[in-house]
Amino acid sequence: MRSSSGTRAVIVGIFTLLGIAIFALMILTLGSQRKTFTSSIMVKSFFTNVNGLQKGNNIWFTGVKVGTIRNVSIIESGKVEVEMNIDQTAKKFIHKDVRAKLSSDGLIGNKIIELYGGSVGIATIEEGDVIATDTLLSTDELMNTLSKNNDNLLGITGNLKTITDQIVQGKGTLGKVLNDETLPEQINLLAASLNRSALNIEKLSAAASEYTAKLNTPGNLANDFVTDTTIFANLRALTQRLKVISDSSQFFINSLNTTGKALNESLKNPNTPLGMMMTDQKTAGQIKTTLSNLQSATEKLDEDLEALQHNFLLRGYFRKKAKTENSKEKVLIDTTFSN
Repeated sequence: MRSSSGTRAVIVGIFTLLGIAIFALMILTLGSQRKTFTSSIMVKSFFTNVNGLQKGNNIWFTGVKVGTIRNVSIIESGKVEVEMNIDQTAKKFIHKDVRAKLSSDGLIGNKIIELYGGSVGIATIEEGDVIATDTLLSTDELMNTLSKNNDNLLGITGNLKTITDQIVQGKGTLGKVLNDETLPEQINLLAASLNRSALNIEKLSAAASEYTAKLNTPGNLANDFVTDTTIFANLRALTQRLKVISDSSQFFINSLNTTGKALNESLKNPNTPLGMMMTDQKTAGQIKTTLSNLQSATEKLDEDLEALQHNFLLRGYFRKKAKTENSKEKVLIDTTFSN
């Protein structure tokens, strides 16, 4: 009995020692993973939303784990303070202008803090430093954006389906064009018309070439007209003379217009002789009387001359003059008939 009890005690002791060893190993392993026993410094960052970041989550810098989250706490509305333990061994690589952002181990993995950037010429971080942060889209916001894009894509595909259905049914301009059976024939007719137009243009080009060749043929009227400098000189001189004539004609017309205006003004002005004759009735009456008197005097003068012709003192003179005139007329008639 005593031997079995001793054996049982030994076995229990062995299992107890194994359990203690395993527990110590687990503590050492977890401490190594979380760097519990590693010297570190504490830095801070402030976020408006940490999206489920928890104490103990990892901190990464250029793809390497450099620390863990020490504490996450809300210090005021819309502001969350995140305390981070950074390993002393990694401190010398992280500079004060480094920036922090929320990230994850995967699309739906644990939340982590990712450090990035930093300038080589700036000092490294120290205990209590505050690291600037960048606000990035959360997974939920990303999924909402993808959902909206998916809805927009569905709307676009629906509209494309509607448009293609209308085209197949022959609706709209494009549908009528694609479903019109006479369109190929019309296209053929158009091509034939274009072909005829091209042939006509070719004939016109050949005719133009032939005419150009005739222009280059010496002795041709067209060639003489194009190449003879004398013709151009004469045309230039003629043009100049026509210009002179045109200028003179214009000057004459302007003079006539000026004279006409002056005459018109004179006719309208009662103080001028022409105006007085045209507008003054008394003067017009006097002129009529004068003309009437002249007419009467002329008639009396004719009667006096007739009386003088019958006067015996001048009768011989007038008879002699009449004979002389008759002789001249007879000589003129004879000369005409002889010719």
